[in-house]
Amino acid sequence: MTIVIDGIGHDPEFRALVETKLQETVDSHGVTPLSARVGFVDENGPKGGVASRCTIVLDVPRWPAIAVHHVAESPRLGFDQALAALAEQVQRRVERARDSRRRPKKYFVAKRLLTTEGETPPGQYRSA
Repeated sequence: MTIVIDGIGHDPEFRALVETKLQETVDSHGVTPLSARVGFVDENGPKGGVASRCTIVLDVPRWPAIAVHHVAESPRLGFDQALAALAEQVQRRVERARDSRRRPKKYFVAKRLLTTEGETPPGQYRSA
């Protein structure tokens, strides 16, 4: 996975922390994304004030891109909250994909409804 981090300056420790936590979160859900982009922006600019926005965009094959953001007092708090939201979105998508694969198909259900207990379904032979 390619991770691109924008806007946090030249703090190598924080960059390493962002990469590690993002990789751990993605690995814990069993997803293999192509790329991730993490952006940090000071909402107030040179005026000052407490508004650091962290945006995380995750590109997973055959899924629409997952984009989450959070505004907090510091880039670290914003990243932690955005990462929690990302984990929730990924979990929701994984569960939705799993549920759509596990549902019985309509012909299977219809065949089960047409047979009574102990009766052989149509088209099948009972072995003696």
